Amino acid sequence: MPFPETFLTELTERSDIVDVVSGYVRLSKRSGANLFGLCPFHSEKTPSFSVSPDKQIYHCFGCGKGGGVINFIMEIENLSFPEAVEFLAKRAGMALPEESNDRESRKRSRMLALNKDAARFFYEQLSTPAGAPALAYMQRRGIGPVTAKNFGVGFAPDTWDSLVKAMHAKGYADLELFDAGLARQGKSGGFYDTFRNRLMFPVIDVRGNVIGFSGRILGDGEPKYMNSPETLVFNKSRNLFALNLAKKSKSGYIILAEGNIDVVSMHQAGFDSAVASLGTSLTPEQARLLSRFTNEVIIAYDNDGAGKKAAQRAIGILEKLDLKVRVLAMNGAKDPDEFIRTKGPAAFRNLLEGSEDQVDYRLRGVLEKYDLSQDAQKVAFLREATELVARLPGSAEREVYAMRVATLAGIPADAVTAEVKQRRKRLLRSANRETERKQTRPGRITETPGVKRYEDEASGMAEEGIVRVLLLDGALAGSSALPPPEDFTVPELRHIYTEILARLRGGGEISPATLGGVLNGEEMSLLIRLQEAPLAAANSERALNDYIHKLYECKELRQKPSGPEDLLALQQKLRERKGY
Repeated sequence: MPFPETFLTELTERSDIVDVVSGYVRLSKRSGANLFGLCPFHSEKTPSFSVSPDKQIYHCFGCGKGGGVINFIMEIENLSFPEAVEFLAKRAGMALPEESNDRESRKRSRMLALNKDAARFFYEQLSTPAGAPALAYMQRRGIGPVTAKNFGVGFAPDTWDSLVKAMHAKGYADLELFDAGLARQGKSGGFYDTFRNRLMFPVIDVRGNVIGFSGRILGDGEPKYMNSPETLVFNKSRNLFALNLAKKSKSGYIILAEGNIDVVSMHQAGFDSAVASLGTSLTPEQARLLSRFTNEVIIAYDNDGAGKKAAQRAIGILEKLDLKVRVLAMNGAKDPDEFIRTKGPAAFRNLLEGSEDQVDYRLRGVLEKYDLSQDAQKVAFLREATELVARLPGSAEREVYAMRVATLAGIPADAVTAEVKQRRKRLLRSANRETERKQTRPGRITETPGVKRYEDEASGMAEEGIVRVLLLDGALAGSSALPPPEDFTVPELRHIYTEILARLRGGGEISPATLGGVLNGEEMSLLIRLQEAPLAAANSERALNDYIHKLYECKELRQKPSGPEDLLALQQKLRERKGY
């Protein structure tokens, strides 16, 4: 183990899980001693994410994720176990044991240092003769020197290997540059710069680390933006450009744009809560990241067909997280950058203040598709608009927008309200039928979130039982009747069983902190679920023996007897084992 158990125990004692989780999730008391909130790991509107102050664990009844405070930081910050320990140690003011650094952690630290040095190289190029084209481009786009410094904007020279040579001089190897996505390998085996003749925007995470780059081509050509590939430290679907700056904003909302230039332009004009996705449509992971820092998002996508389509998709993702969503209608400009440059910051602020609620925006999109002076098209409009309203979650919300649709179509509100109610009933019936169909589909076992289904269901449940008993009564780890790990049929349970047996027999501690470095996320979630399952301590030894018997019974059955004599022999074996 890279960290001493005593250190991990002290770290978790000084990192109260309620305090840590509250930095990411709004928790409230619902029942008993546990606190509840909306799960940060999947989209939901009803809180199913539980935090136990007494047990210092979390468990989501919706998606099944669970663990201790270290596991939470690993999941929410996308960190390895050593990095999560380091994160919490800094928070708690604790020094790390010197021998704790593992190979992956050192590699990540090295890659982050390389990215930081590369960002400095790109920034310094603006002050060289080679950077003249970039400075001219920035001047045309209105990007001032102060803004460029705040964002770390730089320039990748139009050469083959300027960055490679500069990083060699700092002691970095070709393979390190390649792994970080800063260099590519040619057919001859040599390495050359990934980014060339591009305005460079460092992608900085919320902890201040340079994790990747986004390069904007200076002239015409494709791709307009080039982003770093997926690396050990960079996942574009889980990060947002400029969120490291926007999270400090006092505006109360975050503006979601499409391009880096749009974000830079908005920040320079005083709108310091702007962010952008990184070459992709908004992802659920990015939406959950936004929800950690705001309750309201204003979508400021390009004013074209693709931008409107992307806005509709983003609305669907954001509203699942119970975020208030508004949309900008930038008439007379194709994007925020152009709007600010042509009409000024004051006009853009007025635009923000008058931005549409997402339902109004979607209704307007439906309205633009039809000519309401024609009866057939009016009917088509009503069909699509009432379908949209029927899908709204709140009854009051549906009532208000049903009246809005009636006004737009020029018909009595009662008729629209009745149609919305009918469509709502049909939607609910359809959803119920789909649920029933999935539950009764032949040959398919339905899964409860967080509850694993096994190929040999009976054996898997027996293996769960053995692990659960050992978690409750560690003294039973010395029982000679315990099966060897290889008799377990479920790989995750086999690994959990192996690890807890080794610790119990060696006098070690069983806790999310001590097991977090050896169990993966799925295994830890399974462990927490088993730990939470009720079991009477007084019956633990008897229960253990019953589970062991069941495991061996399943093992015998898997041998597939071929005839009546084999079946009789198996029956006798089972009777002897059970003792009747």
